[in-house]
Amino acid sequence: MGDTIHLMAVYTKTTAKAWFQYRVDALLKSLAVFLRESTAIIVIYFTLLKFDTLSGWNIYEMLFLCSLIFMTYGIMIIFFTGIRDFGKTVRDGSFDRFLLRPRGLLFQILFSNADWFASIGQGGLGVALFIVSAGKVGVSWNAENICYYILTVAGGVLIQGAIFLFLAALNIYLLETNSLKELLYWNMRKFAGYPISIFGKLIQTIMIYIMPFAFVNYFPAQYLLRKNDMNQYPAFYMYLTPVIGIVMYILSYLFWRYSIRFYKSSGN
Repeated sequence: MGDTIHLMAVYTKTTAKAWFQYRVDALLKSLAVFLRESTAIIVIYFTLLKFDTLSGWNIYEMLFLCSLIFMTYGIMIIFFTGIRDFGKTVRDGSFDRFLLRPRGLLFQILFSNADWFASIGQGGLGVALFIVSAGKVGVSWNAENICYYILTVAGGVLIQGAIFLFLAALNIYLLETNSLKELLYWNMRKFAGYPISIFGKLIQTIMIYIMPFAFVNYFPAQYLLRKNDMNQYPAFYMYLTPVIGIVMYILSYLFWRYSIRFYKSSGN
């Protein structure tokens, strides 16, 4: 166990040095990610200037909702960059190197790379939104709510990591899944910036039962904010985020283990 932790630390230190080799460039790239993702917040801000509230959510409640998406992604991508970019690893044949090393395949992929620019840019945006909104949404930050928040952030990280792990396993069969990733993850994540109650039943069903982004931010935010639009969903949904994260990750991991048996080198 100690050897594994030491190796994790070595991997993390090495990748961090690589990403921050040129510090000014790294800072500017992280800032670019921050500004790029901020455009979605600007759209929400101008929308609420016109309508005041959106399905009963005011500007600070909307910022609080968005903070969970950016914060969980910022944490998740530290560990799952290799999984996110696994298609390239398969196509260029570099996955073959992992097969020859005396360590678990998933362990190597998880810790062989980390997108620190996305982590700082999106995670920093999530923290900024939380700081701006947390004191203005009427949440009492007692021990119970703080523990809930930590658990739900961990669950949101696992849910998104599980989605990327599932898509990575599909690369074994399809080689190229960027379009599928764009459709299932990136496009659906855009809906998560808003309360799902404003969408039609089809989008709500997808967001709850297929690509469950609703459990990353909407239902956790509802536990803390108790908005009226929660009445149309079962109350126990607010408590399921850590459970769904664990279950999804286990299922994705089992699919990954099964799929690896069918890997064939791309020959590059």
